[in-house]
Amino acid sequence: MLLADLVATSAAVAATRSRKAKTAAIAERLAQADPAELEVVTSYLAGSLRQRRTGLGWRSLATLPAAAAEPSLTVLEVDAAFRRMQALSGPGSAAARTAAVGELFRRATPDEQGWLRGVVTGEVRQGALDSLVQEALALAAGVPLADVRRAAMLAGSTVAVAARAFAGSDALAEVGLEVGRPVLPMLASSAPTVAEAVAKVGGRVAVDTKLDGIRIQVHRDGDEVVVATRTLDDITGRLPQVVDLVRSLPAERLVLDGEAISIGDDGRPRPFQETASRTATRTGVGTHVSAYFFDLLHLDGRDLLDQPLAERLAALDALVPEPHRVARVMTEDADEAAAFAARVLESGHEGVVVKSLAAPWEAGRRGAGWIKVKPVHTLDLVVLAVEWGSGRRRGWLSNIHLGARDPETGGFVMLGKTFKGMTDEMLRWQTERFTELAVDGTDGWVVPVRPEQVVEIALDGVQRSTTYPGGVALRFARVLRYRDDKPPHEVDTIGTVQAMLGG
Repeated sequence: MLLADLVATSAAVAATRSRKAKTAAIAERLAQADPAELEVVTSYLAGSLRQRRTGLGWRSLATLPAAAAEPSLTVLEVDAAFRRMQALSGPGSAAARTAAVGELFRRATPDEQGWLRGVVTGEVRQGALDSLVQEALALAAGVPLADVRRAAMLAGSTVAVAARAFAGSDALAEVGLEVGRPVLPMLASSAPTVAEAVAKVGGRVAVDTKLDGIRIQVHRDGDEVVVATRTLDDITGRLPQVVDLVRSLPAERLVLDGEAISIGDDGRPRPFQETASRTATRTGVGTHVSAYFFDLLHLDGRDLLDQPLAERLAALDALVPEPHRVARVMTEDADEAAAFAARVLESGHEGVVVKSLAAPWEAGRRGAGWIKVKPVHTLDLVVLAVEWGSGRRRGWLSNIHLGARDPETGGFVMLGKTFKGMTDEMLRWQTERFTELAVDGTDGWVVPVRPEQVVEIALDGVQRSTTYPGGVALRFARVLRYRDDKPPHEVDTIGTVQAMLGG
């Protein structure tokens, strides 16, 4: 299959708001894929590479060679090129990677170059989420969507079950929970208040403490232990204390779901960045990370995925000592649940998750079985620069650079970037607005602007940063609204943002 065919499908998907039309377009392209290229096509139609890390980013793609006049690249050639880039390491690898980028992009047409840049940087804005690709896969293969979803959950990805879908439901049914192979995590939807979450779930619920740590899934088969993140990365070697804890449990085979987090001597959680830095490398020193579990998916030969949460929690409580279980309360009373949530926030944690005691495990989906409730932090910041969008956002100024005020210098300190929360109307408005505010110094991709436009940002919190001069960065920032009623000298200060780090 030519890459141009896939890029055309991506453009068609981006051009429609109809989920049915998106699904049909993706399904048509999947049906045309040869068996050898099906996994690559499935991954690309979801807007992602099969290679988790290529060593490429915005800077690597700032300057590209002249585009080809006619399409010639196949999806398998593109996959092979990124696979070679992923393998590069050591002295000379940067130059080799630059040469490889030039070789690949030189063969790409203008539309293909734009799509390739977007897929590398995670900016393919076509609205084709993994769930949509699963729907398209079921349509193309003529199998029930539920069969595709369950197989993808247990295999760890939709890509891994694409070929099985075309082999039929029996082939999909052969995919089961395998101790040692991480599965996709169950996700939570959101509610603004505990009372609303309790009402939505209904009946007696479990209210879990929501820890601001690293989601972990731990598999044990005898002495063999695997610790994986929510993105299924293996971090076993980075958390030896978690491995030792799980080996001490009275079981031979198990699968646990929980959080890894650093807790201070005062019993309060340490800043998220401390946990993240400890689990990001094998050289983290001085930060002790503890495990706290909230679900049990398998125990000594028995899968618990389809069992109600109440049964899974009973098995969890009998297996894991209380100090390593997430604190929770079970209740039908919204006031009792709210009081528990208040105590959780007072202790420094970020919120609660209200869970249905009757719900089975539904990995990879945000349903009504789990509902998270946490306070929304907001900041008023100033826009320092903006980046041109790609894919669906091509031609619009999209990703904004955010800054807080520095009272000592009178200037602004950059805290991070975001492209989240922007409607089409907002994109059109900000393209016009920031074109007016643009100043000299653009590199063609990033457009510096006069620091005059104030924007209200919602965020999950902040973390320590060595990237930004203020030593702090925003976590999961998204645009709420632009504040024309507020001048730049009234935006939040860098001190206010730094204070959000807590201890």
